[in-house]
Amino acid sequence: MKILFATDVHGSEKCFKKFLNLGKLTKSDFLILGGDITGKVIVPIVREADGNFSCEYLGQPRKVKPGKEIEELEKQIRFSGHYPYITDATELEELNASPERRDELFKRLMIATLQNWIKLAEEKLKDTGIPCYMTGGNDDLFEVEQVLRSSKYVIDPEGEVINVGGYEMISSGYSNITPWKTPRELPEDQLLQLIEKMATQVTNMNKTIFNLHVPPFDSTLDLAPKLDTTVYPPRPHHVGTQPVMEPVGSKAVRAAIEKYSPLIGLHGHIHESKGMTKIGRTVCFNPGSEYGDGTIQYVLVILSEDRVDNFQFCSG
Repeated sequence: MKILFATDVHGSEKCFKKFLNLGKLTKSDFLILGGDITGKVIVPIVREADGNFSCEYLGQPRKVKPGKEIEELEKQIRFSGHYPYITDATELEELNASPERRDELFKRLMIATLQNWIKLAEEKLKDTGIPCYMTGGNDDLFEVEQVLRSSKYVIDPEGEVINVGGYEMISSGYSNITPWKTPRELPEDQLLQLIEKMATQVTNMNKTIFNLHVPPFDSTLDLAPKLDTTVYPPRPHHVGTQPVMEPVGSKAVRAAIEKYSPLIGLHGHIHESKGMTKIGRTVCFNPGSEYGDGTIQYVLVILSEDRVDNFQFCSG
């Protein structure tokens, strides 16, 4: 059985479209998108008095004309993982003055975009017969679950034990506590309880997949810049020009893997820590993420009974 696993596309429509196309291209049996699927930022595009549009995008002022130019700008913004929003100077001033209105707008754009993604996934995959599993991640609002679970094709396996081609899979997008105050964070003891609730229902750990967004602690899959949390947003520590790196994964995830010894672990969360490692018999993967420039990173894992036959990290 061949699994294609990607994660942390963070709203990049380009990455998501590539993800859907890769199933057939790589002849995979299953597609798994492991969390942090939505974007983080709205890019306001202001309609000017002369009929043109202006915005600041990627630190650069942009001015475009109606028609093809504004359509191309919106496409670029969506492809990089942001949400374009056409507005005027008056509404923009009101949004800047009201965090509540900004949050409401962000939620509306996020839900509408994800609904379009799910529709696209159904159209692209229904004739291939390739199942697609998607969970939210720690950065995703809880509303993503309602959108995912409304699909007739895409499956949200969050918090459940499901059968994936004869293998059992447990899944969760929750993480341990981070300095970023994201929506889905739990103290380590509560995260362990969440994992245990699923793991105790598994019948054969030799053929089980742990699809857990956060990687195990001190596994080489969880190295991220050490942060100064006395300020917000936190700032990376540096020695000279080099960031100081430290393990930031979950001790609960590591404890669960050491206790239950599943066949494989599929993880993400830490974009910089692409790689594979073994914890006991368990082979753990983190494909990394470079969503900002539209590059999808993924890993192909080939399973045979209770062993990993092969794997390959890819990007494109």
